[in-house]
Amino acid sequence: MYLSKSLYCECVQCNKMLWLNKHYPEEKQEVANSSVLDNGTEVGILAKNLFGPSIDIDFNQDLNKMIEDTKKELTKEKVIITEASFNYNNNFCSVDILKKDNNSYELYEVKSSTEVKDIYLHDASYQYYVLTKLGLNVTKVSIVYINSEYVREEELELDKLFIIKDITDIAISKLKEVENKIKEINKYMEQKIIPKDDIGMHCVKPYDCPFFKYCTKHLPEQNIFNIRGMPNRSKFKLYHEGIYDYNNLLKTKINNKYKEQIEYELYDKEPKINIDKIKEFISTLSYPLYFLDFETYQQSIPEYIGIKPYEQIPFQYSLHYIEKENGKLLHKEFLSAPNIDPRRSLAESLVNDIPENVCTIAYNMMFEKMVIKNLAKIYPDLSNHLMNIYNNMKDLMIPFKDREYYTKEMYGSYSIKYVLPALFPNDPSLDYHNLEGVHNGSEAMNTFSNLGNLSIEEQQIVRNNLLRYCELDTYAMVKIWDKLENIVKERSETNGNRYRKLKK
Repeated sequence: MYLSKSLYCECVQCNKMLWLNKHYPEEKQEVANSSVLDNGTEVGILAKNLFGPSIDIDFNQDLNKMIEDTKKELTKEKVIITEASFNYNNNFCSVDILKKDNNSYELYEVKSSTEVKDIYLHDASYQYYVLTKLGLNVTKVSIVYINSEYVREEELELDKLFIIKDITDIAISKLKEVENKIKEINKYMEQKIIPKDDIGMHCVKPYDCPFFKYCTKHLPEQNIFNIRGMPNRSKFKLYHEGIYDYNNLLKTKINNKYKEQIEYELYDKEPKINIDKIKEFISTLSYPLYFLDFETYQQSIPEYIGIKPYEQIPFQYSLHYIEKENGKLLHKEFLSAPNIDPRRSLAESLVNDIPENVCTIAYNMMFEKMVIKNLAKIYPDLSNHLMNIYNNMKDLMIPFKDREYYTKEMYGSYSIKYVLPALFPNDPSLDYHNLEGVHNGSEAMNTFSNLGNLSIEEQQIVRNNLLRYCELDTYAMVKIWDKLENIVKERSETNGNRYRKLKK
């Protein structure tokens, strides 16, 4: 069986993943975030400069070409090679950075993460195994990863951006483990019928498995893995005890919120609407009302002064507002140009668009408050106004998070992406699937990150897609608020009519 370091790591998580990928690739579902892959590529390219000038082995579909190119470079006494490629008994690997000093070799595995995960140790140990089996004297094995506390100044400082962790002892200790695992994989892949390996925590750790839906097709449609908020460890524990369908779950001791979700879906229960609590929430809101939503993106390698790796950088907002009761719904928006630091212009636009001492509403306001607070820290001249917005924010999520308003169609979630279709199931204007190009926050992040690589004509189309997506986020909030308002008014009018009838 041909193995690469990525396939080996796949099997460290689950052998069946590789078997299914070979025999049933059509059952594979997309689970990876492309922005993570892009970040990893950027980090890898930058890390090549970490130790000075290096020679890069160009990728080639013919892996033997890469191996031969590597051999030529290794004839030099001292050299730094990136993507140095090796094969031992069909076990192939390309080393991110390989330093050769006479007969001594140092192996560096580069990761875009801000921590050293256990799977990285398996990755580097597999490479160490291949190189040592080929007779190379590997004296050092290290993981290179991102320093999350690094703050970008005028110039990017690679020695501060990256942390290098020596794991040589771990790689040495895993030599036999790697050898045994390779034998196990080769034997496993000889199976002709679908392996019977059961599901477990390995399905979600360290990464979500793209074959999870296929491996759970034997379960009833209403099963434990649809329960929102329950820890994965608890789900798999109950599953292995044979408790996974909704009827059986109701007979066991689980959190009341999980039971409530099950009961609503299983028994098709009517919506739960706590009028008193909703009325109490509505009373905390006052005109003028401003509905705010930010879109942000992240940079693994901070490009702007004062930014940390993976810090949330706001590049866009939508703002619907109503100045008085029965007033007209108005809208403002901001979307940064690409390839510039968007924070200052966004902050200035925000304080121009939202007056002081008004009620600003967000859905899951902790995110919006975090963005505003960060802007206030870096722009002291705007701080007072920004913090005034911060201090006058209200969270539209509360009635749904507390399940004062709950329907079976929310499936245990209080995310706006579940709440909205539950409240407005037949309104195409509120359906994110009807949008062009951008349908969720991840797509918005990825789309904006790539905006500068497009032609002017393409940028115009993409910008419009971004604006329409973000606009729908705040329009959805307006519709939800309006729904709550009307429920309270209708109930108040009903109670008033009953009271008047009683008086008569």
